[in-house]
Formats: sequence, structure tokens, C-alpha cells
Amino acid sequence: MLKKLAATALLATLAATAQARDDRLQFPVAEALATPSAQAKIDPQIKLVFGKTPAGAKALGTYTSNKKTNFFNKSDKDGCEWVFLSAVLALQERAKQEGGNAVVNIVSVYRNNELSSETEYQCGAGSVMGGVALRGTVVKLP
Repeated sequence: MLKKLAATALLATLAATAQARDDRLQFPVAEALATPSAQAKIDPQIKLVFGKTPAGAKALGTYTSNKKTNFFNKSDKDGCEWVFLSAVLALQERAKQEGGNAVVNIVSVYRNNELSSETEYQCGAGSVMGGVALRGTVVKLP
């Protein structure tokens, strides 16, 4: 009985420690968009613009894509690139639904902390899960 109790306490401690990690990481947008998965899945007809809005854009709405993935057997960078791609694809899909041809002023908004950058995105990395939240404005560019 004492061994079972000790084992249960040890497992509870390990589980709490595993869940405690919540790092905010930043990675280059260009590297994530250059991965083979991104090259195969991103629609080149829907332009992506990070951190700014080009002139002449007709706004069709601002939307947020919040995606999570497991980080099991992945490095932080690999996991973040994977979930970043999921968030970007969701924004592109929204642009198609709204009749837009671009998503502009894309910013990271992980846990409502905004990072506006033309070159980097933010990813939350835990021991088991990670996430990327992006907000962008769907537009129709001339």
C-alpha cells in the first residue's frame, strides 16, 4: 500500500512538472514558410503579409486562427513550424470564404499577447503541447 501511495505521489509530481512548462518562443516566418510542408500546402493565390497592411487593400474583416498541436517527439522549432502552418492555412481558408485574395497585418496573439513583426512569429511551447495564434485582416488587393 505504501509503495502504491509513493508511486502515485511520484507520478502526480512528474505530471505537474511536465505541464508546468509554458515558454514563449519566437521563430522566423520565412523559415516556417520555406518548409517542404508549407511549400506543398500554402495557396500561392492568397498572399500573406506579416505586420503591415499594403496600400489599396479593401478590408473584408479581421479574423483569428488559434491552433494547437502535440509536441511529442518534436523539437520546439519543428512543433512550432507545424502549428504555425496550421494557423496560416486557416487564415488562407478564411480569406477564400470571404472572397479575399490576401491576409495582411498578420500578427501573433498567443494568449492575447500581441507580437507584430514582419519577420517573426510567436509560439507557445509546453512539455506536451504547443500553439500559435495569428490574427490577420482578409483583404481584396487590386
